[in-house]
Amino acid sequence: MTYTPTKLLTFDSFIKQYGTQTRYELADGELIDMEPTGPHETVAGKLTSKLNIEIDKQQLPWVIPTRAIVRPFANIATARRPDLVVLDELALAQEPLWQREPVITVASSIKLVVEVVSTNWETDYARKVEEYSLFGISEYWIVDFLGLGGIAFIGRPKQPTITVCQLVDDEYEQRQFRLGERIISQTFPGLELQLSDVLPR
Repeated sequence: MTYTPTKLLTFDSFIKQYGTQTRYELADGELIDMEPTGPHETVAGKLTSKLNIEIDKQQLPWVIPTRAIVRPFANIATARRPDLVVLDELALAQEPLWQREPVITVASSIKLVVEVVSTNWETDYARKVEEYSLFGISEYWIVDFLGLGGIAFIGRPKQPTITVCQLVDDEYEQRQFRLGERIISQTFPGLELQLSDVLPR
């Protein structure tokens, strides 16, 4: 991930200039080029497929859009593009921007948000944990398929890990799942999924 030195953008100017360019996010007015790799996209694609199958199986009124933007704060120029976001389609009627732009501004619209870790692991483990918890997203997964995160986050020895963050009293309680372990999710309690199911071949 590289930081593009430009003048600070407002949220509206970001949407106007970069709304359709999915490799960019906005953090405190600063444009961020996320530079996804092929393996990163493979993991995100496989996970999207697995969760869509579970949504269908459970007949849930949920949808996984391809280009949603999360705006966690109304007064801060930040726009996140999660690698995967599960939305409650019935709640989208309450979203003020949804009919014009795929922008989420109400936390209750989001059932789950997922970030697939790449070289910007610090953002996924620290900044986005804070942003998503303050916004009120009930469940957040950090899929660290290469084991890039710091030892403080994924332990020693460093290895591929999925961290499931559950919102409890405005803070995330975190639990790590490694190869061979079934992922436990409150959003998808019947899900039969392990990290190995979404790794690149």
